[in-house]
Amino acid sequence: MSDYKRIKTPLTDEVVLDLRVGDRVLITGYLYTARDSAHKRLFELIEKGEPLPIDIQGQIIYYVGPAPAKPGHVIGSAGPTTSYRMDKYTPKLHELGLKGSIGKGQRGPEVREALKKYKAVYFVAVGGAGALLARSIKSVEPVAYEDLGPESIKRLYVEEFPVIVANDAHGGDIFEEEKKKYRKAK
Repeated sequence: MSDYKRIKTPLTDEVVLDLRVGDRVLITGYLYTARDSAHKRLFELIEKGEPLPIDIQGQIIYYVGPAPAKPGHVIGSAGPTTSYRMDKYTPKLHELGLKGSIGKGQRGPEVREALKKYKAVYFVAVGGAGALLARSIKSVEPVAYEDLGPESIKRLYVEEFPVIVANDAHGGDIFEEEKKKYRKAK
């Protein structure tokens, strides 16, 4: 795994600016989980000017609703969910200091612009590999909105969690770059 970049959370501008589209990355440190419902609640707090239940400065949010843990495991399958559903909330979170997100699929133009403006990064994790990704999760702590069940906000400690940079802080977009390569190859 020598061709991976190894990073630790929380992220700094320097770490983010060193990442480029296509980089394979192993993350060690804390990630927060949040999906649609949790994002909606966070956004409502932001609109009211109220504090968030987590400090997002330098943090990464993983778009996941993990399955319950089997005996002897800290978490069940923990694969990424489709990211565009969080697009309407993401730019504001980056403005407030969020440095990264992990999901699957493309992001909209507003998110890509926010990544450049606020020096942040979007990673993709392999969809369909939730059981494999769960092996990198070493601890799980409920943080907020437990009534949302799997979609509550949790704090995960991960070791060498594998992701790929899909959108970087320089305007790079792996989806567009790969489409160009495909067209050129045809």
